[in-house]
Amino acid sequence: MTEILFNLTFLLAAPFWALIILLPGWSWTTRVVSSPLIVLPIVVIYALLVIPAFGEVFPAVVNPTLGGIRELLGTADGAAAGWAHMIAFDLFVGRWSYLDSRERGVPALLMAPILLLTILLGPLGLAAYLAVRPRWPQRLG
Repeated sequence: MTEILFNLTFLLAAPFWALIILLPGWSWTTRVVSSPLIVLPIVVIYALLVIPAFGEVFPAVVNPTLGGIRELLGTADGAAAGWAHMIAFDLFVGRWSYLDSRERGVPALLMAPILLLTILLGPLGLAAYLAVRPRWPQRLG
């Protein structure tokens, strides 16, 4: 079951990434991606993996140590939960970056590689967007 949930995690996110990268100007892209609920299926997968192991997870995250986190993520369930955690947050950040960039008029050709970087290495994609964002002040009205 864990492997199925692991594989399903990115499959559920991929259509939204395809919309914001490949069809950023399509009216349905903004309509679909405007809802923060697009991450909900991935959050459900995360919950399915974490809730049964809550007794192990909670102490590890309340008082984190490198060894404790390594042990937690070193299992199939832990790795799958970590993956779901990353995919959910990366998609949420990508969604925000896309919507914010549309409001500011950041060119889609610039956003495509930033969003791709966000998929692959989330925090670096966020940093890249935060670096270019000030060059396009928010439009009024």
